[in-house]
Amino acid sequence: MKYGRFSLISLVASLVMSAMSLLLISPFFGSGEAFGQNTKIGFILKTMQEERYQTDKTLFTARAESLGAQILFDSSSNNELTQLWQVEKMLEEGIEVLVLQPVNTGTAGNLVQLAHAKGVKVIGYDSMLQNGPLDFMVMQDSWSVGKLQGEAMLEWFKQEKGKIEGKVALIMGQPADSNAAAMSSGVLEVIKNNSGLELVAQRSHPGWSPDLARETTETLLVKFNNQIDAFVCNNSGLASGVIAALALEGLADTEKVFVAGSDADLRNIQYIYQGKQTVDIWKKIKPLAYKAAEIAVSVAQQPEKPITDIVEGFEMVNNGFMDVPTIITPVILVTKENIDSTVIAEGLFTKEQVEGK
Repeated sequence: MKYGRFSLISLVASLVMSAMSLLLISPFFGSGEAFGQNTKIGFILKTMQEERYQTDKTLFTARAESLGAQILFDSSSNNELTQLWQVEKMLEEGIEVLVLQPVNTGTAGNLVQLAHAKGVKVIGYDSMLQNGPLDFMVMQDSWSVGKLQGEAMLEWFKQEKGKIEGKVALIMGQPADSNAAAMSSGVLEVIKNNSGLELVAQRSHPGWSPDLARETTETLLVKFNNQIDAFVCNNSGLASGVIAALALEGLADTEKVFVAGSDADLRNIQYIYQGKQTVDIWKKIKPLAYKAAEIAVSVAQQPEKPITDIVEGFEMVNNGFMDVPTIITPVILVTKENIDSTVIAEGLFTKEQVEGK
């Protein structure tokens, strides 16, 4: 192809202007699609057992990739040794930041130390590790989960029993898990402040297993001759296990037994609609996943800068070892009365899904 003198000059000028435009634009987009493809972010979830975690993975990955990062994802099947191997593998593959939901919150500080030895910063996701170092934390308001469950339970007792008096079972997740402890603390406080309530069981369940929660419920129903008024569960999967056991005794009915879950899995929202489960807690995943992804990419872009100089709106939360800069996202109580205005109105599920159509 041939160009005249002025055409050639115009072409060169056009190319120069395009290059200058890219240079001017790029700072505003950080490591965007054209500039950040070499940014590697590791993202490890403790499990994909619960329905919600597919959403966590999808939203986090989409947001980080929209900012130009490459995501190395894995989940640990609630196995601590598997998670150790995954962290080591990702460090070998050259990740620049690790976003980690620990299987064992009591020992995950060792994983952070492995990352730090490689110069990799670690952002905690959803479950705060205990008694160990951590660069930053993004989590949902776990403390409010139990408080909301407990307050809903009080209202149920008033409405169904006419007084706040009865037996309560607390169905917890992984033993020694900090998130399970935080969620349970609000419920325990409510029980402590209401002398008519009797805590007849407080059981942990390895792997947050719905099957183990079902077995626990069956055992408790036999022990107390079906006379347990309320089951408060750390997550939706555990609540599903409880409801399976109640159903065998004809007790999966919100007029007979109070059941609370947390995570707002579709099955549990359907249970609420059907009158089998009383309440669930919707932990909005998008704010959690998006914020974690945005912080991870920003940290990768500015490795020499303290995270507290990069991120705004955090508070300090002590994990037994240090004060960890933490962003806490809100949670919402879901009842049969507000399903339409919460999970349906905000697009988590359609009305047809909730109604099982």
